[in-house]
Amino acid sequence: MFEGIEFLNKEFFWLLLVLPLAILWYVFKHNKQTAELKISSIKGFKVTNSVLPKFKHVLFALRLLALGLLIMALARPRTVDVSTKTKTTRGIDIVMAIDVSASMLAKDLRPNRLEALKNVAAEFIKGRPNDRIGLVEYAGESYTKTPITSDKSIVLRSLKEIRYNTVIEGGTAIGMGLATSVNRLKDSKAKSKVIILLTDGVNNSGFIDPKIASELAVEYGIKVYTIGLGTNGMALSPVAIDPRTGDFQYGRIQVEIDEVLLKEIAEVTGGEYFRATNNKKLEDIYEEINKLEKTEIEEFKYYNYDEKYRPLVILAGLMLLLEFLLRNTIFRSFV
Repeated sequence: MFEGIEFLNKEFFWLLLVLPLAILWYVFKHNKQTAELKISSIKGFKVTNSVLPKFKHVLFALRLLALGLLIMALARPRTVDVSTKTKTTRGIDIVMAIDVSASMLAKDLRPNRLEALKNVAAEFIKGRPNDRIGLVEYAGESYTKTPITSDKSIVLRSLKEIRYNTVIEGGTAIGMGLATSVNRLKDSKAKSKVIILLTDGVNNSGFIDPKIASELAVEYGIKVYTIGLGTNGMALSPVAIDPRTGDFQYGRIQVEIDEVLLKEIAEVTGGEYFRATNNKKLEDIYEEINKLEKTEIEEFKYYNYDEKYRPLVILAGLMLLLEFLLRNTIFRSFV
């Protein structure tokens, strides 16, 4: 009955303590006012049996119920309908620059570095419903896989399609990957612009110096988070292609990541550098970036109050009216 109802003035419920006191007073008064006449026989009297005197207590019950309803009305019951409207007040545009060189097929992360990255990046994208995200691929050269868009289904589909291929020139052109990402964001009107640049090697290709690309990012107000991907020490990595099958042959080689360069890029642009040596650390890194780059959302709440005391007052009034009519008609001879 009271589901979804709140009482604004709950202190009036203390008045309900009057009800048991009223019942005690009524019982005491009734016993005191009841007259008794003892006679030895009623043979000389005409006696008629009536049930009406037994129901005269209904009058008091009606008055008591009316009092209880009035107390509940004073407590001011009401229902609240809350509607919310959200508005993104600070959108973030993000470009994820992904190294797709052959070394990303190394198996120090499961099943390999590239697939581990794609799995974690997909969860990151799903957790940013209010931001626009784009993808850039780079190896010895770079290109835009997906321009920044708010359509996450497009981004996720493009991310799934990323794989190592021989179309892109081999090598690791960090400067090219960063410069292409900056180019995607330089005309953005978003209040916050972010690049997440991931690599597992050193800059050994391309015609754009990573430091020049970093200065471009600073000029356009773009923050860069850099991630070095790869275990410490040796990793099972592609070393050659089997001419008979066309598949990679694997061997254990030293993991080399230019951490000095990645730290410098992050520091200059106001971002941070992270090192992911296994799947769990990679997940933790993207969770940390997700916390650092929060989209501000303004929430408006609208409260619609529906007062419920009026039906209680009306019902109490009807009970008092019924009590008055019964008292002065049917029960007139008994009260």
